[in-house]
Amino acid sequence: MLDNLKSLWYKYHDIITYVFFGGITTLVNIVVFDLCNYVMNYQIANIIAWFASVIVAYVTNKLWVFNSHYDNWNAVFKELFLFFGLRIASLVLDQAIMTVGISLLGWDALLVKILDQVVVIASNYIFSKYFIFKSKK
Repeated sequence: MLDNLKSLWYKYHDIITYVFFGGITTLVNIVVFDLCNYVMNYQIANIIAWFASVIVAYVTNKLWVFNSHYDNWNAVFKELFLFFGLRIASLVLDQAIMTVGISLLGWDALLVKILDQVVVIASNYIFSKYFIFKSKK
């Protein structure tokens, strides 16, 4: 039984840890958005929430999800540039979903934010796994 659990852990490590830390990142995004949305325009609140969650996501993805460790600054900066660059792509998607849901459809901002995160999480996983933190083997 223990060997089966170990086998599953190694086989699905990236997905399990991404879901766990992605949950934390998503929670940061939603809470920051909800707090900021009370005092400012939802689009600005969304950008602030994005920035806060991207910082959390970079640290957790780098250290614990994809175990990305480099011994030179050029590689770190390249990885950081790719991470933020592709997260900007998901921010564009995020802003579009928020605008359609809130401004065009008139849905509740928090509900749209939660639904929006499903799409954003999936796209960010693909970006991280296959473009940013890809295996160096």
